[in-house]
Amino acid sequence: MSSAPKPQLARAIGRWTLAALVLNGVIGSGIFGLPDDIARLVGPAAPKAYLLAALGIGIIMAVFAELASQFRDAGGPYLYARVAFGRFAGIQMGWFAWLVRLTSAAANANLFVVYLGEFWHAATQPAPRALLLTLMIWSFAAVNVRGVSAGAGTSNLFTAAKLLPLGLFIGAGLLLSRGTVVPAPVAASTDDWFQAALALVFAYGGFEAAMMPMGEARDPRRDAPFALFTGLAAVTAIYTLVHVVTMHSVENLAASQRPLADAARTFLGPWGASFIALGAMLSTSGYLAGSFVNAPRLTYAFAERGDFPRVFAAVHERFRTPHASILLFGALVWGLALYGSFLWNAILSAVVRVFTYAVVCAALLQLRRQKPHADSLRLPLGWLFALTGFGLCAVMATQMNAEHAKIVAALATVATLNWLLASKRPLVRT
Repeated sequence: MSSAPKPQLARAIGRWTLAALVLNGVIGSGIFGLPDDIARLVGPAAPKAYLLAALGIGIIMAVFAELASQFRDAGGPYLYARVAFGRFAGIQMGWFAWLVRLTSAAANANLFVVYLGEFWHAATQPAPRALLLTLMIWSFAAVNVRGVSAGAGTSNLFTAAKLLPLGLFIGAGLLLSRGTVVPAPVAASTDDWFQAALALVFAYGGFEAAMMPMGEARDPRRDAPFALFTGLAAVTAIYTLVHVVTMHSVENLAASQRPLADAARTFLGPWGASFIALGAMLSTSGYLAGSFVNAPRLTYAFAERGDFPRVFAAVHERFRTPHASILLFGALVWGLALYGSFLWNAILSAVVRVFTYAVVCAALLQLRRQKPHADSLRLPLGWLFALTGFGLCAVMATQMNAEHAKIVAALATVATLNWLLASKRPLVRT
C-alpha cells in the first residue's frame, strides 16, 4: 500500500483572478435582455433602480465577504452552512448551490448557440446545436482538468473579452447617441418598483460562485472581500451605463426584444447588431469558463467531508485539480443544456438562488457566536447586514409560484436522502 501523501490543490488564484471570477459569475446573459424589462416597469427612472438593487445585493455580498474571509477550504455556501448548522444544513445548502451553478451554466451554453444563430442560421437546429454544446462544454472541462491556472486563465481571458464589447458599446453610445431619444414617462407604482428591484437583485447574482474555490485562493482573508466589492462596483457601473445608453438610443425601449442590438444599430450602423451578438457569445462563453473553475470545487468539498462519494474528492496527481468533480460537472451541464432551453434553465436557477443567500445570512449570525475571535474580516454592525439580507431573501421567496415550490421541495427531498446515506459514514472534519 502506497504511503505517498494525497495530492493537494494548488493555491494559484490571486485577488485579481478572484475579482475576474466575480465579474464572470455576474455578467452573463442578463445584461443583453435586461433594459427593456426595467424600462417597462419604471421608465426613465431605471438608472435609480440599478443603483438601489446594487445596494441590496451589496448587503448580501458583505455577508459573503466576512464568511469567505474565514475559510481557506473549497465549498463556499455549503461550507458556511455545514460549519454553522451541521451536516444536514450543509448538505441541503450544497444541493441548492450546486443546482444554481448547473442550471446557470446550461442556460448560458444554450444562449451562446442562440446568438451564434445570428451568423450561422443552422446552429439552432437539433443536430448542430447538440454538436456545438458538446464541443464547447467538453473543451472547457478538458482545459480545467489540466490545471487551475489554465482554467482560471481561460476565465480571465473571456472576462476581458466580454467586457471589451460592453465597454465599446457604452463609450460609443455616450459619444454618438447624443441622447436624441427622450424616454416616455411611466407612472410606476410601488409594486412596479418592487418588481424591478427583485429582477435586478437576481441579475446581480452569481458572485457566490467565485467563493467556492477558496482552497486554491492564495489569501482568502484579504482577497475575497476585495474581489467581491471590486466586482460589485464594476458590475453596477456597467449595468447602469448600458441602460443609460439604450434608453437614449431606442424608441419605445420597453417593446424591444434585443435592446442592446437595437441601440447599437442606431449609432454604429447595420453592423451594430452583429457586434452585440458577438458580445453576447463572448459573455455567455466567459460565464461558462468561470463556472468550470468554480462549481466543481463544491462537489470536491462535499466529497472531501464524506457528504458525497469519495471519488469526487480525488485530486489529479499531475495537474492537481479535482478532475472527477470537473468531469461530473461537465456531464451534468451537458445533459441539462441538451434537455432544456435557456429560459427553462435560467428560471430554475433564479428560483433556488434566494435560498442559498438566506442560509448564508443566517450562518453569519451563528458563526459570530461560535467563533467570536475568528481571524477574518469583521463587518461593522455585521448582525444588521445579516438580518437585512435575510429579510430581503424572505421577501423574494414570496414571489415563488406553485411550480417553483414543487421544484424546491423536490430538491430538498433529494438532499435529505443524500444526508441519510451520508450519515451512515463517519463525520469528516469541518
